[in-house]
Amino acid sequence: MTVLFGSPPESHPTSDPVSVQFVDTTLRDGEQAPGVSLTPDQKAQIARELDRARVSVIEAGSACTGAGERETISRVASLGLDAKVTSFARGVQGDIDLALDCGVDGVHLVVPSSDRHIETKVGTTRDGVVEKTTSLVEYARDHGLWVEVLGEDGSRADLDYLERLLGAALDAGADRVCYCDTVGHATPEHTYEAVSRLAALGPTSTHTHDDLGLAVSNALASVRAGADLIHATVNGIGERAGNVALEEVAIALDHGYGIETVDTTRLFKLAQTVATATGIPLAPNKAVVGENAFSHESGIHTDGTLKDDAMYEPYPPEKVGRERRLVLGKHAGRAGVKAALDEHGVSVSPEELGTVVSRVKELGDRGKRVTDADLLTIAEEVQQRERDRRVELLGLTAASGGGTPTASVRLLVDGEERVASGTGSGPVDAAVSAVRSALGPAADAQLDSYHVDAITGGTDAVVTVEVEMSRDGRHVTVASSEADITRASVNAMVDALDRLLAAESTHVIADD
Repeated sequence: MTVLFGSPPESHPTSDPVSVQFVDTTLRDGEQAPGVSLTPDQKAQIARELDRARVSVIEAGSACTGAGERETISRVASLGLDAKVTSFARGVQGDIDLALDCGVDGVHLVVPSSDRHIETKVGTTRDGVVEKTTSLVEYARDHGLWVEVLGEDGSRADLDYLERLLGAALDAGADRVCYCDTVGHATPEHTYEAVSRLAALGPTSTHTHDDLGLAVSNALASVRAGADLIHATVNGIGERAGNVALEEVAIALDHGYGIETVDTTRLFKLAQTVATATGIPLAPNKAVVGENAFSHESGIHTDGTLKDDAMYEPYPPEKVGRERRLVLGKHAGRAGVKAALDEHGVSVSPEELGTVVSRVKELGDRGKRVTDADLLTIAEEVQQRERDRRVELLGLTAASGGGTPTASVRLLVDGEERVASGTGSGPVDAAVSAVRSALGPAADAQLDSYHVDAITGGTDAVVTVEVEMSRDGRHVTVASSEADITRASVNAMVDALDRLLAAESTHVIADD
């Protein structure tokens, strides 16, 4: 039997669920994070990615918000997803009617459960909430909706009353009830007690927030207590400190307890999609999906990882759709540097390797992140080799004022000058489009990441852009610093493409 917290209680034989699934509320609760506003296209894109990851229920929004939100919910509901599509609904019949108009499969009916919410926020009584909830559940069920009743602020509610309220909801025909730690107030022990009592009544979900940094712990405590459906958001976005992160709970259950929930290989793509859409970047040290989660710089760690993939990782990166990265910096060792050079088809003698390692450490000591381009340049200098460039930027112009952003580039490609132009959503996008047009098939590399790493202050501000690109299984990172972000972006991309094409030529020669 899977045991998450303590030993299972005698009175609750279902403490080890056969399966655990997710309600993803990124499109509703996640969008309530300050500064986040998702377009209909973005919500549709995220919903498709959630469905590909086999998330069971997608809360597409709150139909009572307005006409625009209802249009978006209707669009998600019409995508033909395998997931159940739902709408948030307050404890009023009108919200249920609006959800019905959107064509959703069900509603999350939210009713007050703590005295603070019952008396101060809504201005009613405990008995009044029970009566109203029962009536609304019956109404929603009569109209063919799947119904989940959430006791808002349940972590601060009187547990006897919470049990009475949600028990009445189940008796009225609700498909399930949900324990809500609305303000991130609860501890795992309290969560376990509350969910245990609710799970004894019927199907129970859990909704946890991270204000105390306990969202994942409380979600796991809920599962241990009998909850089989977890409300979560991708990357943990949401109000205040956010909701529990879907990817973190999914991996904790999979790796720690052998409980499968979603297709974990889709988690990184899902995280990137949401980060791009919301404009909230992933923290480098973010569990599961952060840039550093599978990156190794320390010489000891790199050496160990090269000998045994699992030496310094709890689970393989492929499990979540990632790749392992060996990062170079002041902590780099000979094994890591040699492995990085080997990846780019560069052979060095033991003496040359020692010099390259010393140069890499010098760059790291100056606080600089050592990119693949830096490493290859160092190796060329140590071996006194001239770099034979295949792609070089000769000229760039870009304009974005008043109309569609446009850009034109002049490139030298294998000795041939090429000129091309492009348009885009901004000057950088337009310039990248122009580069791809000039290169043709040679530009079919994937742009894996794009970071604006540093901007200096003052009138002479300099921006540093770092890109990671891949082609035919080969990866390269390049950074470029310029006063203009468009030029820095294009320089980095052109240099990355040149490195990838040069590596391709090297490997072809080696294969011959």
